[in-house]
Amino acid sequence: MGRKFEVRKVSMAKTAGAKTKVYSKYGKEIYVVAKNGGADPQANLSLRRLIEKAKKDQVPSHVIDKAIDKAVGGAGEDYVPARYEGFGPGGCMVIVDCLTDNNNRTITDVRNCFTKTASKLGVEGTVGHMFDHQAVFAFAGDDEDAVLEILMEADVDVTEVECEDGVITVYAPHTEFNNTRTALTDHNPDIQFDAEEITFIPQTEADVSGDDVETFDKFMDMLEDCDDVQHVYHNAVVNRD
Repeated sequence: MGRKFEVRKVSMAKTAGAKTKVYSKYGKEIYVVAKNGGADPQANLSLRRLIEKAKKDQVPSHVIDKAIDKAVGGAGEDYVPARYEGFGPGGCMVIVDCLTDNNNRTITDVRNCFTKTASKLGVEGTVGHMFDHQAVFAFAGDDEDAVLEILMEADVDVTEVECEDGVITVYAPHTEFNNTRTALTDHNPDIQFDAEEITFIPQTEADVSGDDVETFDKFMDMLEDCDDVQHVYHNAVVNRD
């Protein structure tokens, strides 16, 4: 298939305000996952995965513990997921995932991000069918055939295994996340993942260049500043030359 996955690591926040936003997003998501699936990470695999990801992104333990305690207490907001789709600067396709306790506020905030950057907010399904919902793992290695064999022996439904520049990337259906991770860690308990996530992989790419680059950056910054926005997926390939 030849899809190339760019490992996007969360950069160190440069200001206290930026850090607070990262912590808030994780706190909200941990609260929802713990409330819906239970507060024990050993029994709630989604919670365990989210906690591990939060720690990698340097979210303090007290933020994680507070979100879990809030879920156990049963008090707090009643967040529900909301997904918005559309076309961003340069014609790129965009999926915006939110957690909200006020749908009117959230749709207004997201719509403003689209409107103020000459982008177009569509209805559900506008671009979603052009993305694959995948579990993605990236780690150091150079033998994709050996990795594929390990996963097949573990009966993991693998979509694709790639090797590029000393990095192996494994794609699998999002429902195979835990099975894939277990197979890889059982074979090599010391494995270090550069990426381990469930994400949306675009089936095509859109070149964003010229004046659209500045607008695209503004668009992404505006979405990042929305309190209810948790994740943004797109197919943009930004050409800054």
